[in-house]
Formats: sequence, structure tokens, C-alpha cells
Amino acid sequence: MSSTEHEVSISTDCPPPPPVQRFAAHLATLGEGMPIRRALPNRQRRMIGAWCFLDHFGPVDIKTGKGLRVGPHPHIGLQTFSWLLEGEVYHRDSLGFEQLIRPGAVNLMTAGHGISHSEESPPNHSPTMHGAQLWIALPDEQYERPPGFEHYPTLPTFDQDGFLVTVLAGEFMGHASPARVYTPLLGLDLDAAGGATTTLPLRRDFEYGAIVLVGEARLNGEALVPGECLYFGCGHDTLQVETDAATRILIVGGEPFKSERILYWNFVGRNGADIREATEEWNTGDARFGQVHGYDGERLTAPDVPKLRGE
Repeated sequence: MSSTEHEVSISTDCPPPPPVQRFAAHLATLGEGMPIRRALPNRQRRMIGAWCFLDHFGPVDIKTGKGLRVGPHPHIGLQTFSWLLEGEVYHRDSLGFEQLIRPGAVNLMTAGHGISHSEESPPNHSPTMHGAQLWIALPDEQYERPPGFEHYPTLPTFDQDGFLVTVLAGEFMGHASPARVYTPLLGLDLDAAGGATTTLPLRRDFEYGAIVLVGEARLNGEALVPGECLYFGCGHDTLQVETDAATRILIVGGEPFKSERILYWNFVGRNGADIREATEEWNTGDARFGQVHGYDGERLTAPDVPKLRGE
């Protein structure tokens, strides 16, 4: 999954409370016609901790057609984190991994120096596709690490005042995700079957963001519906979450990221040179990104790189 953004993202400006930012996700299209709401990157907030990309896709009816189709494409400098509510995605990558992901499981792909992969709905797919795709920027000391792929079939869950809480990344209230990340991070899925109210503890050194995947919610009194993101800067101790009906909420957080990052197409770069080098090497078939075998379509071509901020 890809980004068309090419602005510098930096979150070391993490403001103290009480400021809360609200911004709208912008609409985009993924692969062959999958509509998405892109919360990150956003002109109001480029990153939240190391989380540098957040797409909410669906729910979309895919009873007819082939469903999700994203041909082989490259990544550098990031981890891709796939989280499904409905449907399935079949992953293939240049390391030779093939993995079907279903709701409740996570595919975590680490690009590092470079990797390529494809994503598609399997032939006998469910009628609905719904979920989130996130990217995690790698810190400077891990930026050039070798690529890798890990599949986590289950994640820790617990009940909290009417919410089923799944710890996607990091540690929360004594429950630790097995997902291997390289900066202090948090990812939570909150699933309420009906009206519920709870108060969650927050780390004062973390910044946080939240989107609603299903239904509506109130976070510290702020109403939130699909298509919007709420951002809470560092210094908050608690987050009160309220729902009146069935609701699904995604919360991400982390220590403010300490380095600048440029997002362009499928690349996360430390500077424009990283982006330009990766673009040229992918389009010329350099061995850096390997090959994806088994996808019955064309690989994607990286677009020409415009002048990037800082150049």
C-alpha cells in the first residue's frame, strides 16, 4: 500500500496539553479501486511517534470482481503493519514469504534497506473488505537493517469496562504485543459491542492519535466519527473513551520521533537522496528489492521524483 505524500514529517514539536488537534482524513484510492481514508500523513500532523502512515480502508463490498489488487512494489526505511476487521489479504514478498492474513492476526513486514511485495484478495475471498494499513518509520540506527517478515496469528486481548482491547504494538496495562518494533510505540484496537465507558492510562512522554473504524465515540469529551483523527500531545495522564453503541476505535501512540522523514510513494527516506536512489534502483530492476513471484499482474512503476522539501 502506498503514499503520494512527499512532505517532511517530524514530530519532535509534540505540544504540551491541553491542545487537542482534530483533522480530516483525505480520500484516496488503493490498488485497483479500493477507496480509503488516509489519516497520516496529514498537513496538520505528519507523524504520531514512529507511526507515519495510517489508512482506513472499507468497509467495501467485493462480492464481485477480484477485490484488493496491489501489484509488486518496493519499500525502504519502514515497517508495514496490516490489521483487518473483515476479509483476507494474501501477501507475497521478495524474501519468498507467502502469508494469508485474516482478522485478529497481524502481518509485520520490515523493509529496512529494501524489500518488495504484493497484496491481493485470495480467489475465494469474503464479500467485504475492511481494515487498516499502517507504516512505522525505522529509527536512524535501524534504517538500513536487513528486510524481514513476521506473521502474528494472535495478539493479547483483555476486557476493560465493556471494551475488548487488543494490544497491537507495545505494552499496555500489563499486556505486551509480540510485534517486533524498534521505537517505543503503542497500538490499540478497542471493540465495544454496545454502550461503554472507560478511562485508559496514558504515558506522559507519548503523543497519541485515534480514529474510529466503526460507529462513533467520545475521547476526553471530543466527538469522533470515521474520516477524522484526534491528536493528543505529550503530557496527558488518561484518556476517557465513551460509546453509545457498537464502536471500533484504533489508537496509536509513541515517543515523538527524533529525526526528519520524507514520505514519497512507497518510500520513507531520511532525505531526498534516499528517495531518488530507491526510485532509480526499483525502476531499473536493481537486485536491492529482489523479485516477487506468483502475482499474476504487472509490478508497479515508481513515479518521477519532484523537488522535495529541503532540496
